[in-house]
Amino acid sequence: MPKTVVNRVPATVPFHSDAAEVTIGKLARAAEVGVETVRYYQRRRLLAVPHSAGGVRRYPLATIDRIRFIKRSQDLGFSLDEIRELMRLEQGGGRGSIRKIAEARLTSIREKLATLQQMEKVLSALLCECEHTAMAEPCPIIAALSTDRPSRPHAGRRCTPDTWRGPSRAG
Repeated sequence: MPKTVVNRVPATVPFHSDAAEVTIGKLARAAEVGVETVRYYQRRRLLAVPHSAGGVRRYPLATIDRIRFIKRSQDLGFSLDEIRELMRLEQGGGRGSIRKIAEARLTSIREKLATLQQMEKVLSALLCECEHTAMAEPCPIIAALSTDRPSRPHAGRRCTPDTWRGPSRAG
C-alpha cells in the first residue's frame, strides 16, 4: 500500500486550492520550478505522467512534495538516477540500501573537498610566488600552467601554500 504524503507547502509559496489535483502550471509554481522541469522529471521517470481528462492533465498535490524532494536531493549532490533509486527504495523501505547511496554521495563529496583543498594550496602558493617574483622573470602562474609538473615555490621565497591571503595593498 503506497504511503500517503502530506502536502507541506511553506508560507513563502502561497498555494491555496480546494482541489485535490492541479494543472502543470499550478504544480510548477507551487513547487518553485518551471513547467519544463516538471516535464523533464517525467521524461527521466522521476514523476508519473497523469492521464489526460478533457485534454488537461491534473496532478495530485503530493507531486509538489515529490518535486521538492527531488530538488533537495539535487542540492545535496545526488544524481537523478540516484534520486530515482531513493524514491523507489522509499516505497519498499530499504534503509540499508538508502544508507549505501547516501554514504557513496558523502564519500564523493569528501573526495571533491580534498581535491579542492589541494587546488587551493597550489593556487595560493602560485599567487604568493607571483607577488614576490621580479617583473623581469616569467610569470610563475603561467609557467606552472604551461608544464606537466606541479609548480613549487622557489627556494628562499616566503611562499608556502598558506601564505597568500589576498591581493597586495601596495600601490
